Amino acid sequence: MAEVKRVERPLSPHLQIYRPQLTSITSILTRITGNGLIVAVLLSVWWLLAAATSPEYFALANKVVTSWFGKLVFTASLWAIWYHYLAGLRHLYYDAGKGLDIPTAEKLGWACIIGSVVLTVITIILV
Repeated sequence: MAEVKRVERPLSPHLQIYRPQLTSITSILTRITGNGLIVAVLLSVWWLLAAATSPEYFALANKVVTSWFGKLVFTASLWAIWYHYLAGLRHLYYDAGKGLDIPTAEKLGWACIIGSVVLTVITIILV
């Protein structure tokens, strides 16, 4: 019998063949921002519970919330809220059967990214 030459195939060819597309990145980013908002919610709930517990415990929680870490978490969550909101509007547009062609989908993806940054900056300035 002739020897069969085995071809070494990658386990996940999709990771090596396809480049990430903006539509897939924005979809993944929507999931990440949705889950990331949990951190800000937990920090807010901890701050409120500390306020109801004792002045000393509230002072500790308030110190964390007003530190650079707390400001970073709340600024990132502000961006995440805007991004998640705009991505939700984009998906409502998709659900109507519109914007499903690749050029429009990419424009909507960039609109979500740029729009969320602009709305975050405006919110920070106004608040």
